[in-house]
Amino acid sequence: MKSELYSTYAKRYDSVITDNIYNAHLERPTLLSMLGSVSGLNVMDLGCGPGVYTQHLLEADASKVTCVDYSDEMVQIVKEKFDGRVNAYQQDLSLGLPNEKSANVDMMICPLVLHYLEDLSVFFSEVSRVLKPNGYIVFSTHHPFADFECSKTGNYFELELVEEEWDTVGTPVPVRFYRRSLMEITDAITKSGLVISQLSEGKISEKVKELDKDTYERLSRNPNFIFMKCSKLGD
Repeated sequence: MKSELYSTYAKRYDSVITDNIYNAHLERPTLLSMLGSVSGLNVMDLGCGPGVYTQHLLEADASKVTCVDYSDEMVQIVKEKFDGRVNAYQQDLSLGLPNEKSANVDMMICPLVLHYLEDLSVFFSEVSRVLKPNGYIVFSTHHPFADFECSKTGNYFELELVEEEWDTVGTPVPVRFYRRSLMEITDAITKSGLVISQLSEGKISEKVKELDKDTYERLSRNPNFIFMKCSKLGD
């Protein structure tokens, strides 16, 4: 799903998420804590954005890093930053991973992407196809409990398109995403043949107390994101 936040404001977004509350002090440390060693592995950064996770994967000695994003602007930022050290290309993940070979990737990371996809079954089926046996994906997405506050239908189990304005980059930007139940997420995972091996609801960094006490108090009491590690069983 195309968004101005990741196209028109791509460079500003790159700068802001380096040390902001939601990305740098909640989402990123939680997701990174769920990764095992990537040294020597063939890995994919799905929804790579401006390459924050790509940097970590390279520094952790991944043997090959492939970066995919819906936004051409984000892909260009990654190419400029890493200058041939990664393979980066534009791809709508709602259509899968048609450029990737089956059973070829050891590990995937997918930060804050799934809420932009209407049908998760295609995505997880393709993830399962591309992962090697015993490979895994670690992802984060909006917490269903948090997103239910945005519901206009009042039906938790209904897939619902939500439209909001976010001020992530200091300018109000319209954003559209899908609100869904936890059951819809887990059904798409298990029907693809993947197994959920770890789940987290995140923990806000203590540093946020100094940055914004009210936001710290709210995020320490209410979930905002949900994180899962899903594995492909070996033969």
